[in-house]
Amino acid sequence: MTRGTRRTASTVLALVALLVGATSRLLAASNTLAAIHDRGHIVCGVVDGPAGYSTTTAHGVWSGIGVDFCRALAAGIVGSKEAVKFRLLTPQEQIPALRAGEIDVLARYPDMAPDQGAADGIRIAGVLVHEEQGFMLYRSQNITSALELSGARICVTKETGAGYRLTKYFTGLGMPFELVKFDKWQEAVTAYADKTICQVLSADLPELARARQLLGDFGEHVILPELAAKRPVGPAVRDGDDEWFSVVRWTLYALIAAEELGITSASVDFAKSSNNTAVRRFLGIDMDLGKRIGLTADWTQRIIRQVGNYGELFERHLGQKSPLKLERRLNNLSGNGGLLYAPSFE
Repeated sequence: MTRGTRRTASTVLALVALLVGATSRLLAASNTLAAIHDRGHIVCGVVDGPAGYSTTTAHGVWSGIGVDFCRALAAGIVGSKEAVKFRLLTPQEQIPALRAGEIDVLARYPDMAPDQGAADGIRIAGVLVHEEQGFMLYRSQNITSALELSGARICVTKETGAGYRLTKYFTGLGMPFELVKFDKWQEAVTAYADKTICQVLSADLPELARARQLLGDFGEHVILPELAAKRPVGPAVRDGDDEWFSVVRWTLYALIAAEELGITSASVDFAKSSNNTAVRRFLGIDMDLGKRIGLTADWTQRIIRQVGNYGELFERHLGQKSPLKLERRLNNLSGNGGLLYAPSFE
C-alpha cells in the first residue's frame, strides 16, 4: 500500500469514526425520556450556587429551587421526587456535559441571549427564575431609592458582569458613580461591611440576601426597590429531542399553573373532587395531557403532591420561609404584578 493510499484510508477511517460518534450522540439525544425510564432516575446537572438555587451541604444534600425543579421532573416521570441524581459541575463543564449526554437536564442555564442556546447545541425550556441585580446599603444612610446614589462608591466582583450592568444602568440615568471591584465575593462583602471603602453592595438579589444574613443585624441592611438589571434563567436540555424538551417545559408550566389554580401540596388530593373544569383537566381527571408528552394522566398530581407549586418552591428557597427572605417581585404570578404565567392545560 502506497503512502498516499494509507493516508486516504486513515482519513476515511477517521471520518467513519466521527460519523459513528455523531450518530450515537444523536440517538442518545433523541431518546432521553426512554433512557430515564430504563435507568429509573434523572441525571440533573447543578453547580454549587447561587444561594437559593442550588447548594449542597457537607454531607452532599442538595437544596434550592433549581434542585426542586429536577425533583419535580423525577416525580412526574418516574413517580418519586427522590429518583434523581445530582452531578456537580463547574460553570465551564455544564454545556459540554449536557451536549455529551452525561446529564439529562441542566438545572440553571444563565445565558438566554438570542441564538446563544442554538450556538451551544442546547434548548432553554423556560424561565424558572427572573434573576435581578440590586443594591444593598446600610439603613443608617437614609437612602430609599437608587436614584439617590449619585456619586456613590459601589462594591462588586470582577467576573460576574455586575460592574458592566451597573455602568449601563447609571449611564442611562446620566448619574456619576464609582465602581470598586474585587476578585472574590467575600472581599466585596468585607469592604462593604467596612463602610469606608464603599457605600453600596451590588449583586443578584439572592447573593445580597445571603450577605445580609451572614453579616448579622438583618434589619440594618436595606435592599432598594430598583433593579440595575434582570435576566431570566431556567432549565436547559440538549437540542434534537423534542419529546424531552416538551416534558421539561410542561413540568415548569405545571408548577406555575398549579399556583394559578390555587392547588398546593396540601390541597391537591382535595382538588380532585373539584367541580372546576380547569382544575380537573390540570389534574388529568377529565383530560389526559400526560399522554401527549409521554407521561401518565396523573403526572401533575405527583409533582404538586411531592414538591409543591411554584409559589411553594419560591418561598421555601428564596422567599419569606427561607433564610434569604426575598420578595417575589418579578417572580410573582402575572396576576400579582409579576412575569410568571402558564398556558392553558385545557
